[in-house]
Formats: sequence, structure tokens, C-alpha cells
Amino acid sequence: MTKNEHTNTYNGEEIYPSIDDDNQDFPPLVVSYNDKIRPILDAVDKLRRLNVTQEGIPLPTIVVVGDQSSGKSSVLESLAGISLPRGQDICTRVPLIMRLQHHTDPVPEFLLEYQKKSIKIDEESQISDAINKATVEIAGNSKGISNVPLTLVVKKEGVPDLTMIDLPGITRVPIGDQPENIYEQISGMIMEYIKPEESIILNVLSASVDFTTCESICMSRRVDSTGQRTLAVVTKCDRSPDGLLEKVTTNDVNIGLGYICVRNRINEETYEEARNQEATLFETHPLLSKIDKSMVGIPVLAHRLVQIQSVIISKCLPEIIKNINDRLNASVLDLNKLPRNLTSVPDAMVTFIQIVGSLKETLQKILIQGEFDEYENDNEMHCDARLAEMVDKLSKDLQSSVNFSENFLVEEMQVLEEANGIRLPNFLPRSVFLCLLKRKVNAISDLPVGFVNKVWDYLEIVYARVLIDRCGNYPQLLPSIKKATQYAMAKLKAMFVERVVEMIEMEKMTDYTCDPDFITSYNKLMSYHAQFSMNLSQSYMTSYSINVEGYGSIDIGHLREVPENTRNQAFDLKMRMAAYWKIVLKRMVDCLALELRYFMQKMVDKEMEMEIVNEVMVHGGGIEKMLDEPPYIAKKRERLQSSISLLKESKEIIEQVMDGIAVTSY
Repeated sequence: MTKNEHTNTYNGEEIYPSIDDDNQDFPPLVVSYNDKIRPILDAVDKLRRLNVTQEGIPLPTIVVVGDQSSGKSSVLESLAGISLPRGQDICTRVPLIMRLQHHTDPVPEFLLEYQKKSIKIDEESQISDAINKATVEIAGNSKGISNVPLTLVVKKEGVPDLTMIDLPGITRVPIGDQPENIYEQISGMIMEYIKPEESIILNVLSASVDFTTCESICMSRRVDSTGQRTLAVVTKCDRSPDGLLEKVTTNDVNIGLGYICVRNRINEETYEEARNQEATLFETHPLLSKIDKSMVGIPVLAHRLVQIQSVIISKCLPEIIKNINDRLNASVLDLNKLPRNLTSVPDAMVTFIQIVGSLKETLQKILIQGEFDEYENDNEMHCDARLAEMVDKLSKDLQSSVNFSENFLVEEMQVLEEANGIRLPNFLPRSVFLCLLKRKVNAISDLPVGFVNKVWDYLEIVYARVLIDRCGNYPQLLPSIKKATQYAMAKLKAMFVERVVEMIEMEKMTDYTCDPDFITSYNKLMSYHAQFSMNLSQSYMTSYSINVEGYGSIDIGHLREVPENTRNQAFDLKMRMAAYWKIVLKRMVDCLALELRYFMQKMVDKEMEMEIVNEVMVHGGGIEKMLDEPPYIAKKRERLQSSISLLKESKEIIEQVMDGIAVTSY
């Protein structure tokens, strides 16, 4: 294999240009960033310590994954030059963030940070015990895992400048007191860390396993199918050298950033001895020496990781800055939307007046003026249109009471017969018309009352929505305002219904209109009388009917045996009623629409405000209640303030770094 057979790029940018020379003598482990990159890495580490990821801001991260006993900890030990916890079972039970930094002082510094604690470790030999103790404190004495991270800071001469996250090794079979779902817990944690596009996956594989079926490879391929952000480290090469060259050159599992084969420290070897043994192994072994020098050794791995980390941090920095600004602006906006934390009765009084004024203004806009800008995407709150639909529906329902086609003139003849008395012939008493009118009004009297109920049900929904929108931030005040509003609406509804009932009673009591359309409609309808009489006089016809404009074809065959005088009177009565009924229905709809507008205006202009003030100020004690901030709002305020503080600090960290880079460049 040649050195160019693996991808040397991450997102199109060369990531390890300095190791392309086959004859190059590789540097020691220490690979420090230049003056521009080092401060940025420090800034990202500070952001990670601040836990800015809890604000939904992903950070560029090298995530170390591998099956249990694949040699992950040994690789990290080789990079850091320190000893980590070891064992046959799960050693890493919590995410371990390792911050390695080259330290010019020959005296190393070690720091362990977790759960807001910071513990200085004096000796390298104490690191493993300190990690074990902290792990027990976080995850308990059992073999269970926890997603609460530990951060180990290693400042030591000769280590590479790297930050990596080591995760628990993958295991499918629980042992001892491990939970039955240990595999699901570990895989869920791993997927959480490797899923973000900003994560580089450092997949540690044992040379003895089949890469195509390796669990950690399967996981990384789920989130990185192209392999462009996956680097594989092959351990235990000295134990399984057969076929290794083919495995790392054919790349059957699509490792986009390539393979690095390493030999970890064995038994009591020093790290310097381990590196010498590693170099000898890959130079002299008959099989392993055939692997390209750019793919072997811990120094190569350190250099590669440093270069990769440099690229991803540089590429991600603008997006990190943008995300911090976006989240900060959103949190400030959310905080400003919260109600004022009221501390005095005068403050509460001012806020109460503002709430009532805002409530009144909103209802005025959507109910009276027909505006709906605030609720543009909520059709239910487009009140003018919804109320117009209800009025149109009422009009259509009332019009359906006009029916000529069934039993034409039968009802009219019955009324005439019942009104028959000792009087001049061919005289139509007014009582006959009123009797028929009363019947027709009674038949539709439930429709206007039903309209009021339907409209008021809708208005209650609108009022409830506006109440929540305008004073939902003061839940201690909401019950009093809601009670007052419901009382005012119930009172006005009762008045509306009373008006409607009176209107219906008036229509039944008398017949009157000054509308000229009455005479016009009556004369037009009576013009069909000649056709009506002529059709009934024909004895040869097989079907008896007349066509009346606006009413269609009307069957009149059942009237042939009725005396002509009776049917003529009934026809006249029918057409008078038809002409008048048209006006009655129109008058009802107009009156209901006007009454509706009147009561809505009255509700918004006066009644609601009066009842709210009376309920809150006199009966409810609402003003004093406003001084008690609800716990959930106080908690939300505290959370937002904490978020804003964290984001501001993060922003300052990034800005300081960028300013420093700009000054250096200048």
C-alpha cells in the first residue's frame, strides 16, 4: 500500500501533511499547537468545562470508543504517559475527558474535576486511585455506568496537546451486579457523543477481531457512513500480525481517516521503553514491517490526532460563535418575556392596569375591528370571519323553512276552515294570517336561540385564549380575571337571549313591514294564480303542477276536488305569507347580527373591565397575590439567568481568543 491510498482530508482539508515523507524521523509525542491554535483549544476546553453543551451548542471533540478490552485505556495511557484504571471488567464507567497539554516545566501537574469539584493530584501513581474513587462517587460501588463526566487535566512535558473523551467499553453480557440493559446504556451513551457532526470518532480495534463485525465499527458507521470523521487505532498488533496488513489496506469498513497500528506498553515497561519496543517491532517484524510507516506508532497517532483536532476546531469555531450568539439572544428574549418580579403593591397595580388594558385592546382588535395580525396562523382566532360564517349558517337554516313543494296549500286551507264563521263570504280575516304566522315563527324559534348559544360558546373560547395570552404569566391573577370575565359574559348572554326571545314574540304578535319589497314580491307571486287556476280546470291533464320562480315545480293535483273559492283564498294567503316571511327572516338575521355586535362592543368597552376590577380589587385580593411569583416562573427565571450568564461567559472566552489572534496576526 502507498501512503496516498487513505484519505488525508477532513471535509476537504489536509489534516496530516507533515507525515507524508516516508523517510521522515517521527517526532516525539509532544506536538504543540502554534500560537493561534493553542489559545483556541484552551477556549474550547473552557467551554467544555462550563458545560456549554447543555445549551445545545456542540463542541468539536475526539471521542474514543471501542469494545471492552480492546485496549482503549492503554492507548490513552501511551498518549498521556500515565497509568489509568485497569481490570478485566468495565474500567471506564463514566465519560473521562482527558485534557493533555505539553508542559515545559519538568514537574507535571494533574487535576481531576467532576461535579463542581477540583482535586489536585500530587503524584502520577495516585491518578488511577483518584479516578476510581471519583467514579464510585458518581456511579456507585457496582459495575453500573453513569453519564456524568470526569475531567482529567494532564500538564506534562512531552505529551501532545489533545482533548479526548474516553467512553465505557462496549459489552453485551452483564456481569456481576451490572444492570440487564448494560449494553443499551453504553450504546446510548456512545451514540450521544459520536452523533454530532463535530465529533471525530477514534475507534480502537484489537488486531485479533474481524473489523467488519466489530460492534464499535457498527456504531460509528450508523452516524458516519462515509467514514470521513472516523480514525481507527489497531492495538495488540504483536499478538495477531497475520493478515493485519490486508485488513488495514483493503479498508472493508470504510475508515475515512485511515488506520494507525500501535503497540501499547506491556507489564512494567516504562513509556520510553514501550516506544522503543514499538519502533523495533514495526521495523523488524516480517509482517508488520510491511505496513507503511505513516500508519504505525503512538507518535504518528499523536501527531495525526493533533492535526485533526486543529482542523475541526478551526472549522467549527465560526459555527460555535454563531450558536452562542443565537442561544444568548434567544435566552435574553425568553427572559424579557417573563413577567416582572413584582415587589410592591404600586408595582402590582401598574402591572394589573397594563394587563387589563392589553386584554381590552386585543379583544377590541380581533372582535370589533376585525384584525388578527397576532393570530395570523390561527384561523379560529379570525373572529370576524368565524362570526360571519355563523350568521350565514343561520340565514341558510332559516331559509330552509320556506317550502312550497310539499302539501301545497293544505296548511292554509286548514287554518281557513278553523277560522270559518258567520260573516260575509270571501272575506279573509286578519286572525287567519296571524295564526299562520305564529305557527311559522314557532317552527323556527329555536334557531335564533341556538345561534346565540353557538356564538357565545365560540366567544368564550376566544376570551379564554386571549386571557391566557395576556395574563398567563400571572397565574395567581388568572382565576380572578377568568371568573370576572365569565360572569360578565354570562350576564350579557342572558340579556342577548332575552332580546332574541322578545324579537320572536314580537314577530308572532303582529304583522308589519314598511319594506316595499313586500308588495312587489306578493304581486309577482300572485301572477301565477291564473296558471294555477287554468291547470286545475283542465280535465285531460295527467300531471298537475305549476312552476314558480324561486320555488321550483309545485304539485297541485291534490287540489282538483277543493272548491275554487277555498283554494283561491288559500293561494292568496300562501302568497301573502311567502312575501311577508321573506322579510321576517331577513329582519331576524339583521337583528341578530346587530344585537351580536352591540353586546360584543358592550362587553369589550365596559362590562368586562368593570367586572375584572370589581373581582380583583374588591373580592379576590388579586393585587396582593401578584406579589407572590409562581414557583415554576421563578424556576424558569433562574434557569434563563443561569443560561445567559453561562453563554455570556462563553462568548467572552471566544472573543478574548479571537482578539488575541487578531493582535498576534497584526
